[in-house]
Amino acid sequence: MNYSNFLDQIPESIGDELFENIVTTDHIKIERTISQGHTSPETGWYDQPQNEWVMVLQGKAVLQFEDDTEIELSANDYVNIPAHTRHKVKWTDPKQKTVWLAIHY
Repeated sequence: MNYSNFLDQIPESIGDELFENIVTTDHIKIERTISQGHTSPETGWYDQPQNEWVMVLQGKAVLQFEDDTEIELSANDYVNIPAHTRHKVKWTDPKQKTVWLAIHY
C-alpha cells in the first residue's frame, strides 16, 4: 500500500517539467506532472492512443487543440480528452507551479 499527499514533495525549483508515474498497469496510467512556464514544443502535438482525463490541482494552464479550440484550466478544472485528439500545452503559469493529475485509460 502506498500513502501520500498529491501536493507534497513539490521541489522548490524545477528546470525541466517533471513527470511522476503514480500507478501504471496494462490498462491505466496515473501520473503527476509539475510545470512552471513550460509548454509543448512548437512543432509537436500529443496524439495519444488512449483517452486522457487531466485535472489541474494547483496553478493555471491553457490547452490548445488542433482545431484551434483552447481550454483555460485553473485549480480543480478538468477535461477528458478522447484518444487521438491532437492537443498541446500552450501555456502554464510562469509565476507558480502548476500541478496536474493525468489519468490515461
